[in-house]
Amino acid sequence: MKIGIVGMGLMGGSFGRALVKKGYTVYGFDLSDEVMLKCELLHAFTAPLTKDNAGEVDLLIAAVNPSKFEKAIAPFLPLLKRGATVSDFCGVKRVIVKIMRELSDKFTDLNFIGAHPMAGREYSGIEHSSITLFEKASMILVPVKADIFTIDAVKEFYLAIGFSRVVITDANHHDGVIAYTSQLCHIVSNAFILNNQAENRLGYSAGSFRDLTRVARMNPELWTELIALNSDNALKELDELINNLNKYRNAIAEKDYETLSRLFSAGNDRKIRIEQGKTDNV
Repeated sequence: MKIGIVGMGLMGGSFGRALVKKGYTVYGFDLSDEVMLKCELLHAFTAPLTKDNAGEVDLLIAAVNPSKFEKAIAPFLPLLKRGATVSDFCGVKRVIVKIMRELSDKFTDLNFIGAHPMAGREYSGIEHSSITLFEKASMILVPVKADIFTIDAVKEFYLAIGFSRVVITDANHHDGVIAYTSQLCHIVSNAFILNNQAENRLGYSAGSFRDLTRVARMNPELWTELIALNSDNALKELDELINNLNKYRNAIAEKDYETLSRLFSAGNDRKIRIEQGKTDNV
């Protein structure tokens, strides 16, 4: 399988480096000449993606912000061979699926499958890429136009290169869950670090502070865009968090430590059940 990657930042660069190391042919493209030079030095592609080799690509991935997705892949779509698959690494899916559906009506001989690798770092750019970024990560696939054989082939490809699992879902479910598991976490972490006590942390913080604030360092442009494109789900999860926080606040304000203990127990028990792979109806 030959892979084309458009957008050679943290995600695209890390993916390209991992694939090259595993022996795949990777064609990479980025608008920045400086990024392309860094990619060459880091062995993030086999060769640049051009109009001359685009027809060899079996899987074309756009690792760019959602707003740049359509423009990023547009020059290459007419060059792809029949049966090639077009995909992405974007963190929201409803807007991408809408674009893919429109493109699939025009490029009827191509497959379209949305993808979201559940991996990342608090840094951005090819200089922060890592060959091991995707090892043991989960990959979410959102098929738009592809038969079961193509979907299965893409799934097996990701499992073969080191992903621990592949989850197949639809855009609505993806965006609903990701608002909680990713976007809300970034909001909470970023809001938490705005507390003035953060300036006094030296000598007073340990793992809990580090873990909670890790993703406060982010790409503001990217995360604003992701949350703006998923604002209905993000607001729903934020409102539920605020409601839960008020329960803790009220218990402390009213010196109702029995209720506070019950809240702590409920959170602790759910965490344990989740780690054991169980679910509950709390």
